[in-house]
Amino acid sequence: MDIGDFVSEHFHHFNAGELSRCASSLKEFLDEGGRLIVTLAGAMSTAQIGRSLGPAIKSQKVHAICCTGANLEEDIFNLVARSKYEEILDWRQLSPADEERLRNRGMNRVTDVALPEDVFREIEGGLMSLWQDASEVGDRRFPHEYLYDLLIHGESEFDIDPEKSWLACAADANLPIFTPGWEDSTLGNILAARVLDRTVKDSSIIKGGLEAMQALADWYREDDSPTGILQVGGGIAGDFAISVVPMLRQDVGLDVPRWAWFGQISESRPSYGGYSGAPPNEKISWDKLDVSTPKFVIESDATIVLPLLLSLLE
Repeated sequence: MDIGDFVSEHFHHFNAGELSRCASSLKEFLDEGGRLIVTLAGAMSTAQIGRSLGPAIKSQKVHAICCTGANLEEDIFNLVARSKYEEILDWRQLSPADEERLRNRGMNRVTDVALPEDVFREIEGGLMSLWQDASEVGDRRFPHEYLYDLLIHGESEFDIDPEKSWLACAADANLPIFTPGWEDSTLGNILAARVLDRTVKDSSIIKGGLEAMQALADWYREDDSPTGILQVGGGIAGDFAISVVPMLRQDVGLDVPRWAWFGQISESRPSYGGYSGAPPNEKISWDKLDVSTPKFVIESDATIVLPLLLSLLE
């Protein structure tokens, strides 16, 4: 039984039923010429979401990404050093002393896996010449453009099949990526440190969030195709991307269409008042969605749901 037959047979109610209906609606939307931006929050790249997101990018089911700085960098960390990661199967039982031992060994834990500090330094080494050159000539780029350059022209050896890296697949496709708040990332911290110690002279070599919003606005308007958004988690990645529509409509005064399709995978609840759990209908009042926009919310673990959903698009 293939994945589509399995879901058709077993996924009928509650979040399983919502996943099935969401997949059918999204497949129809894409088959009819729609474009899709996927937003990534949380630790999806460390959870190896590239195994399913990479093929979806290659098959042109995903047309842009909006992600946190952590998801941007953690995919390249995974690409070059996955064999050096350590599984932490008993992570719920770790004591403060256990955590200290991880720290002393240079291992940084994300739930059930620990990343080696060495990989940060390896990527830093590759980026330093790009950053320094940019600083010397006054070049300015978005964070992902430096990583694209590193992937395409750098000398790092890959530790996994690059087709299982969403960033490597995105680099091959020159996929638009929008990364609000990149400073809140390991590589952002490293660049800040290199500016402080004057190894890199100018932090403005990185284009910031306002420029990212302007680039997103250009991308949203460059194509007449209906554009949908699949929000994985919430936070800055989801809110930044979806807000481009009310910005264009209300602040610029342009009669652009609202988002034509919306799906969200989240474990957050609206009763806590956080954006991540806000239901789709709330977005109507913010001029992001229409009453008629197809809307889906799957309240579940994105590491389970997103691979299933992307597989059902094939």
